[in-house]
Amino acid sequence: MCGIAGIVNLKRDIIDQKNVLENMTRTLSKRGPNQHGYYYSPHGILGHRRLIVVDPAGGTQPMIKSIDGNKYVIVYNGELYNTEQVRKELKFLNYEFDSYSDTEVLLTSYIAWGSECLKHINGIFAFAIWNEKEENLFIARDPLGVKPLFYTIKNNNFIFGSELKTLLANPIVEPVIDEQGICEVLGLGPAHSEESGIFKNVFALPPAHYLNYNKYGLKVKEYWKLKAAAHTETEAETLEHVRSLLTDAIRGQLVSDVPVCTFLSGGLDSSLISAITSSEFKKQGKILNTYSITYEGNDKNFKANDFQPTSDDDWVDVISEFIGSNHHKIINDNHELFTALENAVQANDVPGMADIDSSLLLFCREISKEAVVALSGECADEIFGGYPWFTRPELRNLNTFPWSNATKERKAILSPHLSNINLEDYVNYQYKKTIDRVPYLEGESDENKASRRMFFLNIKWFMTTLLTRKDRMSMANSLEVRVPFADYRIVEYAYNIPGELKLYGGREKGLLRKAFTGILPDDILWRKKSPYPKTFSPEYTKDVVTSMNNILKDKTSPILELINREKVQDIVDTAGKSFGKPWFGQLMTGPQMIAYLIQIDTWLRKYNVNII
Repeated sequence: MCGIAGIVNLKRDIIDQKNVLENMTRTLSKRGPNQHGYYYSPHGILGHRRLIVVDPAGGTQPMIKSIDGNKYVIVYNGELYNTEQVRKELKFLNYEFDSYSDTEVLLTSYIAWGSECLKHINGIFAFAIWNEKEENLFIARDPLGVKPLFYTIKNNNFIFGSELKTLLANPIVEPVIDEQGICEVLGLGPAHSEESGIFKNVFALPPAHYLNYNKYGLKVKEYWKLKAAAHTETEAETLEHVRSLLTDAIRGQLVSDVPVCTFLSGGLDSSLISAITSSEFKKQGKILNTYSITYEGNDKNFKANDFQPTSDDDWVDVISEFIGSNHHKIINDNHELFTALENAVQANDVPGMADIDSSLLLFCREISKEAVVALSGECADEIFGGYPWFTRPELRNLNTFPWSNATKERKAILSPHLSNINLEDYVNYQYKKTIDRVPYLEGESDENKASRRMFFLNIKWFMTTLLTRKDRMSMANSLEVRVPFADYRIVEYAYNIPGELKLYGGREKGLLRKAFTGILPDDILWRKKSPYPKTFSPEYTKDVVTSMNNILKDKTSPILELINREKVQDIVDTAGKSFGKPWFGQLMTGPQMIAYLIQIDTWLRKYNVNII
């Protein structure tokens, strides 16, 4: 996996912007620690940082290919999983190759098919292709948004990069937030609307979109979307189809010239991926390395609740022994978990999921000492119905984002001088805008429509938030994490499986469990879902409370411009309990909510954010 950057200006020669481009590209050194490269032309300059996974010699970027006197240049962040299939199609069309890298296959596919290449490829990606003759920049992002891409236009410069910090390294891009940015951070955060770059006039290219920038201006287009279709397969056929799709996705994502491992929590999703991967490894005479995370003292401090009924630790041992993996337990120090909040902000470029982020950052740091590629179980819950809001009517019928049902409480902590900012209206607008895009079948029952809405919301919002977290925390450690459940073929198919069948037996992810009967032990297969583990340490709570108290006492703290100090003081005094609801999802409660406020203050300080 890699990082990309670039500047295009069709009005003037920008060769003099070499140093700016190099500074932008340098911000991506952790995404690509192995190689760097640049391409310069009068109106388009591109930068690339590379993490070598496949074809060390043949995959160097920027990659240039000339056809009929026309020069095409690509910078690419991602991985194609059907490289050989696409290569065969292109060879049939008489295209030739100098390497076995997926980069050359991707570039050639664009030369052959233009934007239609996106209908041929399957993978996770964000890439840019500069057509020198036509002076056209083409940028695309994968269907589910696994890989990031941001852009802005200023002074006739189209500026893009894999991370927000990449754009901010260009001196003409300023870290400014306005009312909309405040609503994104305090109303929706850590989730964000798909086109938002948080900063004023900075944008994310939405998942499943491409753009062209040329003399005719900027054009953004959606190239893939979910479609409603009748599900005509029997239960048995559906189970076999799910088995086949997931197994194929996992096998396709094992291609690598560097060590591959898996995340293993002891839950259904990571256990399935680890079991299938381990089976494939054994065929090659290899033993799979698996990794899990826990926290110092959680064996004593863990407190079961509706969302987190059991601890993962014991189950990890069961599945690791069952599949014969070489397992590594990473134990996070609670004080380091707190101090890593700042590093997590800098990895993410915006406030994130607090210690849920910092724990993953530390986890990936340890894994990256031994591996370069890992497979993870993200996205299964959104696609197959793993969260409480899929099964609990009181959560399904909230008429807002079920993972973020605290808009009034969020509004209450805004500074009195920001009373004109209506977080509720903004959140409601984003919710309704998404709901209006849900594809239905004609004549569907209200129950089926409600089921589709919930799955669509999760795929477009909650899943994207978790994928963003996984990308930033892993790539900050030069670790490529692949997510087999985010294969667009699985998402397309699962979207049209009736809700009652997905929730087979009245269970969350019931269909997925039933589909893999015999692959895992029954006690793992039917274990009640437990989310990503968080710390229950009183030492961690003490750290965040002390830190937030210091922020509130410091008159220079930038967050004081945004918050009602008295309201937040009350929240801190009760270690977050007086807020009353989870800030986000199932895990951001109590100390995690306070840690999010700490991250906001850190972000405002470190990025010198100007609030207007």
